[in-house]
Amino acid sequence: MEKITLYNTLTRRKETFEPLNPEHVGMYVCGPTVYGDPHLGHARPAVTFDLMFRYLQSLGYKVRYVRNITDVGHLEHDADEGEDKIAKKARLEQLEPMEIAHYYTERYHAAMRELNVLSPSIEPHASGHIIEQIEMVQKILDAGYAYESNGSIYFDVEAYNRDYRYGRLSGRNLDDIVTNTRDLDGQSDKRHSYDFALWKKASSEHIMRWPSPWSDGFPGWHMECSAMSTKYLGEQFDIHGGGMDLMFPHHECEIAQSTAAQGKDSARYWVHNNMITINGQKMGKSLGNFITLEQLFTGKHDMLQQAYTPMTIRFFVLQAHYRSTLDFSNEALQAAEKGLDRLMKAVETLAKIKPAATSTSDVKELERRCAEAMADDLNSPMVISALFDWVRIINQAAEGQQSFTQEDIDSLKATVNKYVFEILGLRNEKAAEAGGKDMVTPLVEMLLNMRMEAKANKDWATSDKIRDNLTAIGIRVKDRKDGFDWEIE
Repeated sequence: MEKITLYNTLTRRKETFEPLNPEHVGMYVCGPTVYGDPHLGHARPAVTFDLMFRYLQSLGYKVRYVRNITDVGHLEHDADEGEDKIAKKARLEQLEPMEIAHYYTERYHAAMRELNVLSPSIEPHASGHIIEQIEMVQKILDAGYAYESNGSIYFDVEAYNRDYRYGRLSGRNLDDIVTNTRDLDGQSDKRHSYDFALWKKASSEHIMRWPSPWSDGFPGWHMECSAMSTKYLGEQFDIHGGGMDLMFPHHECEIAQSTAAQGKDSARYWVHNNMITINGQKMGKSLGNFITLEQLFTGKHDMLQQAYTPMTIRFFVLQAHYRSTLDFSNEALQAAEKGLDRLMKAVETLAKIKPAATSTSDVKELERRCAEAMADDLNSPMVISALFDWVRIINQAAEGQQSFTQEDIDSLKATVNKYVFEILGLRNEKAAEAGGKDMVTPLVEMLLNMRMEAKANKDWATSDKIRDNLTAIGIRVKDRKDGFDWEIE
């Protein structure tokens, strides 16, 4: 199997990826909390880990990709305090919490389909795994790393830190956490402000509640991922992914919980995508720069100059390395739109190149460059750079300035298809719309053949009229030495 590297957040270095079992690569990624419409911030982790999923499969690995749905326990103020976000939405809209969760889960799935994000192998819901979470809480209690207080169970960070180290993932130490942890109302049940809830006793008005040995209540937010990753991937698995905003406290607490329950780390490689900013600012409703994916697709937001297609958004995300900050702006998306269009037109042009006796360029160079880039910590920007270098060569071949044998054309097509469509996961949206060019090809080519006859007869007026009329309806004509080419703009 080809050797690849991944940046492991836990060790802060690139490491050669060596799965526990190539026949069962386990990958767990934190999915959405389903209490609102999917937004721009959801797009980056979804596309990042879809890229990883596609790439590992292309290498021949069998991947079990688990992406959870948080439909209980994610509280408003922080991980332990406030009202459950889904329960609050249900109360305000006078609906059952599971109606809210189902509605927004379906909205999320629809947006992921638009972005061409593959479905995970398993998509467990927190509310469907209460038993497993209770069992893990009991294991942590039995190990001496948690305590009960008035029906709630809290993780004892200090006790854990004596035997292990709390803060390994985020690089924090306990003293820093103590200094930066603010006291909140209602935390008197805790021994220390930095302890976190494994199980919360529900107040009388709390809608979402389940029976447990300690109280009627609900699991802490962090607990769901520890319990569900263990259930579906085992006590140790290969990759745990998510956004950098989850590193602390969510993923830090996950590591502590799993280690406390099992006596060992769960995930071997922790992979985090960086954030999307908007004109240099963090996205947030209070800042007025919160943009849902539906608003991006329709253009219905004050910050948007136009609508942007799902593939423009996906291409925009892939143009930056997943560990770098990605700044949204209309200018950046418009540049991505033009770049994607140029790439897809080159794919169409490649299909029309006629074979020659010899090749003037080494088509294997593209495969080498793309393979090296992906093997280097999923470097999608370098893959795109290599593809654009070959866009120029493909266009030169169409102009007769380069040539390829049939064997090399077939090889080039296979490489382009592999990286553009299978690994990067892009689609040719214009070709797909209402059948795309295939709907009008016979008519356009009949007109262009008539134009060639007019040119042969030096009937320039007819030739120009056909070209101008086609241009007026969005069809650009390119004259070639051996005929013509055309494209829908």
